[in-house]
Amino acid sequence: MEMARKNQEEITRKGNPRKPQGEEGEQMLQRMNESHAAVTQWALGFLNFGEEDRALDIGCGGGAALKKMSEKISKGHLTGVDYSPVSVELSRETNAQDIQNGKMNILEASVEHLPFENESFDKIITVESFYFWPDPAENLKEVRRVLKKGGVFLLIADIYQKEGLRESVLENIKQYHLFNPTKEEFLRLFDQAGFTETKIHTREGEDWICVEGKR
Repeated sequence: MEMARKNQEEITRKGNPRKPQGEEGEQMLQRMNESHAAVTQWALGFLNFGEEDRALDIGCGGGAALKKMSEKISKGHLTGVDYSPVSVELSRETNAQDIQNGKMNILEASVEHLPFENESFDKIITVESFYFWPDPAENLKEVRRVLKKGGVFLLIADIYQKEGLRESVLENIKQYHLFNPTKEEFLRLFDQAGFTETKIHTREGEDWICVEGKR
């Protein structure tokens, strides 16, 4: 068990969670597709999808969240962006059928400069990527720019800053320089970015957080 844990830690270190790279990065993303499934499923339950929605996943990683959303958006269109070429490639493999059918496209791009017109999307999500955003306050404004009026943005993470985080979690925050706000800090960031009706969702017994912002 200890050997397996250390092996996973080494894969994560070499794979680079901030910007997945190489063979280890692909292995890490495949593992994350599974390990992030529960928190993603929980958080997506706060969205009322329309069958013709246009949806965006920022930092789409291995593409599992896009696949989940595609099941709920039958006639719309989905877009994924990630600034890691390894993530883009794996996301495209995970969603090859939707891409072939013209229902989805996945681009290499950063949250700093999203390559879309103003008010392009009904729903926007990000899963486990906010920790690494280069300028969170400004980046949230960029997200709001491409969200339609009345649209919803969900920020999904399996940790947030609070009392009682496990020592191993605190070590990861320090080792990977994770930006990990409190609930109050999330509310302030969303308010400053111009989102309205911001809500914080947490789940008892977990360290999960889902921040819901409307435009």
